[in-house]
Amino acid sequence: MKNVVDVLSIQSQRRAIEAAQRPTPTDYRKKSNKNGLASRFLFECAVKLAMKPLTTATAATLFHRFFKEVDSSSYDVFLIASASIYLAGKIKDDPVKIRDVINVAHNTLNRSSGPLELGDEYWSMRDAIVQAELLITRMLKFELNTVHPHKYMLYYMKSLQDWLGPTIWNSAPIAKSAAAFLQDFHHNPAILNYKAEHVAISCLSLALQTYGIQVPSTDENDDKAIWYHVFVQDLSKDLHWEISEKIMEVYSNEAELDD
Repeated sequence: MKNVVDVLSIQSQRRAIEAAQRPTPTDYRKKSNKNGLASRFLFECAVKLAMKPLTTATAATLFHRFFKEVDSSSYDVFLIASASIYLAGKIKDDPVKIRDVINVAHNTLNRSSGPLELGDEYWSMRDAIVQAELLITRMLKFELNTVHPHKYMLYYMKSLQDWLGPTIWNSAPIAKSAAAFLQDFHHNPAILNYKAEHVAISCLSLALQTYGIQVPSTDENDDKAIWYHVFVQDLSKDLHWEISEKIMEVYSNEAELDD
C-alpha cells in the first residue's frame, strides 16, 4: 500500500456517509439482504435512543461477536441488533427502557408506523428481544465485558496534544475526527480482529493524515522513527495500514448500501 493516505479519498468518503444520513431514510425491509445493513440499523436506533458512544460501541461489539459464532442466515439480524442495544445499556449502566427499544426498533423498520399499542404485536416483540438477550449472553458464554479502544485513545490524545503543542493541535479537529473514525469502525465486524490499542492508534493516525499533520521529530517512512511506537511497540507498519484500510472500507460499504 502507498505510504501516504489519499486524503481527498478519505474526506470524500466521510462526506458520502454524512450525506447518506440526511436524505430518504433507509428502507431496511427492502434491503434486508445487504451486508452491513443491520449495523446501520443498530446505530440508527442507538442515536434515536440517545445512547452514549461507548454504550453504542458495546452494542455493536456484542452484535458482531454473536454473529462470529453463528450463521447469520439462521437469525433475525434486526432482532439481535435490538437485543444487543438493550443488553449493552445494562452492561454500561446506560439503561434504556425495553418499551423504548421496542418502539424505536419497530418504527425504524416500519417508517410510517407510530408507537405500538400494548397488544399482541408488542408483547410478541418484547418477548423476542428478552429471549434474544438471553441467547446472546449464553452464546458469548457470559463474557460480556469488552476492552474498548476508547480509553487508549483518550490517553494517546492527551499525549499527542502535549507533543504537538496547542497551536498545531487546535488547527484541526483531530480529536473529533479520530473519535468519529473509531465509532464508525464499529460498523465493521473486522474490528474484533485487532487489539484495542492498535485500533486507537490507527484512528488517530487517519485523523492526522487527513489534515496533513506531521508529528514533530518523527518519520513515518522510517520504522524506527514512527510516532506511534512511543505508545505501542508491537504495531507494525503493515498492520497499521491494514487496520486503516478496514476503517475506510466502512465508508465504501455505506455508499453501497444506498445504491
